[in-house]
Amino acid sequence: MAENREEILANFQGITAIENVAEAIYHLEEANWDLLGAINRVMPQDGNSSAAAASNDTHDIEMIDDDISVITPKTHPPDREDGTQASTSSPKYNSIDLVELQVHCNNKIHEIKISGAATVSDLKKQLEVICGVPVCRQQISGLGGSRAVPTAQLHTLALPHNAVLRLKAADTVMADDEVAERLTLTYALHVKCEDEEYTLKYPGTKTVQEVKNDIYALTDIPVRHQSWTGWPTVTGLDDTVLAMVGLDLPQHELSVKRSTTKQKEYKRIIVESSDDESSVEEIEDITDDFTGEHDMFDVVQSERLQPLMSEHVEDEALGCIEFASRFRARYGPNTPNFFEGTLHDAIKESCLKPAKERKLLGVYLHHEQSVLSNVFCAQLLGCEAVLQTLQANFVVYGWDLTNPDNNNMLLTSVTNALGPVASMTIRSIPVDRLPALVIIMRVRSNTEIYSVINGNVGVSELLGGLVEALERFSAARDDEARMERERDARQRVKREQDEAYQRSLEADRAKEEIKKQQELERNQELERAESERLMEEAKKEAERETAARRVPAEPCGGDVARIRVRLPPPHHDCLERRFHAHDTLAALLDFLASKGYPQEQYKVIASWPRRDLTTESPSSTLKALKLYPQETVMLEER
Repeated sequence: MAENREEILANFQGITAIENVAEAIYHLEEANWDLLGAINRVMPQDGNSSAAAASNDTHDIEMIDDDISVITPKTHPPDREDGTQASTSSPKYNSIDLVELQVHCNNKIHEIKISGAATVSDLKKQLEVICGVPVCRQQISGLGGSRAVPTAQLHTLALPHNAVLRLKAADTVMADDEVAERLTLTYALHVKCEDEEYTLKYPGTKTVQEVKNDIYALTDIPVRHQSWTGWPTVTGLDDTVLAMVGLDLPQHELSVKRSTTKQKEYKRIIVESSDDESSVEEIEDITDDFTGEHDMFDVVQSERLQPLMSEHVEDEALGCIEFASRFRARYGPNTPNFFEGTLHDAIKESCLKPAKERKLLGVYLHHEQSVLSNVFCAQLLGCEAVLQTLQANFVVYGWDLTNPDNNNMLLTSVTNALGPVASMTIRSIPVDRLPALVIIMRVRSNTEIYSVINGNVGVSELLGGLVEALERFSAARDDEARMERERDARQRVKREQDEAYQRSLEADRAKEEIKKQQELERNQELERAESERLMEEAKKEAERETAARRVPAEPCGGDVARIRVRLPPPHHDCLERRFHAHDTLAALLDFLASKGYPQEQYKVIASWPRRDLTTESPSSTLKALKLYPQETVMLEER
């Protein structure tokens, strides 16, 4: 099956080490998306590599980037003017080691060939003749940054074949020291987009177009759909570096939203053929008048991406489950199988098993504000070779560090599971190097971080890092598995000897133990029964004493109720007691309890009408219960 464009782009970046996506796409477009042709196009050419002495002389050409090439797609190119003859007409350089340049100026492309021994000053003079831009007002990007001093020879700048330069006329002329100072500054951009806010820091050599491309990676709003507020009014804004835009310091406020203007949309259709090449057709779908700017790729608008993890996650396991689900929803099925549980559980699943069952633990750290996230997740983690390696040898744990609270939760888990050194290692990874894959392995009873693979790598580097860690881990795992087998064999022999010895002891002591046990049980049963009897008697005696203390004294005169109590069989005696007519039923019950007849065991039956007095209210008086002036009651066991 032919590769699609994303795979070709990822392979091209991994082989050529070109991190600038726009530059990589430009070279692939020039080669009609032929991978081998594009690689041959950007391979360095043989030439004179001797270094030229740099000079601190004052230069009147403003270099406005740090070796950043500004790429203009060649689809529907502007008018081209061939400046070959004008650029090679100088007789003082031979034509053996020529440097070929493509200079974009005023919507025109000028092809210039000039000797590699020529200086930057010679080049800018030719540009003045060809493009009509005075030397003192020239702003050039893509020429080599701070290395391109006026006396520097072109072959010392390590320019690629057919290097693309962008030339524009500056609105104002600045002093060289002011330009140099601006280029060295770091500019903070505070960008508001709908409900999200981003604080991005860029060097002065970054162009506005590159900033817009980064915002596309963060917000999924294509550059042609971006509607900005806050950029200063500058001619040719997109191609201007931040140092020359006139931004507010220390922070410049910007806002961006999706443009509501209806624009032309393209649908990309990948046509697979029987050979190793694939072609992409773009079918134009015109809905209304097209007024948007040209992009290298036009894609159909998509809705705002859902964050991979909610803010302020309270449960680590639920956060991991949410991360895994949203990661698959965003990047499709060709993604790692993330562990759904806590970091502690992931370590137990991977590192704390027997040596032959262990795996490596890969902790994937994501950050939504990193411009590397989409490329790393879609192209690197989606590569089939990477997925197979992770599936077979790794337990992959994923976490989103974008929210500070979620970041702190992960650092706390790492500290608890691996110690403060591991936590400090993760804390020290800068945002612009995220996402990262932290590889953790267990070697010689220690679980620790083996390596950190940052997001600014290609597929080959990522796969190489995984294979290197796997080789190191496999060798250590084999050694530990061998030692475990030897240890198990020794323990098995020792265990068998111990079991035989124990069996002999048990055979000798069996009868003695049975005899002792039977005698012990018999003594314990006798002691228990005696103890229960004594406790029961003590309890009853305590209850009788308590009840006796509550019984009121017998009255000598006044309203006296005489109560006669017939005892239950086999007793034939009676109890007789005088109470005051206003004493309560509780006093009578306490009297009976003090004699050993508690109401829990005996019912007190009145003769007429027959009723159980223990069911009456204890606060009722004897007079109210019609036990006054005298009454005979009977005791019955319950």
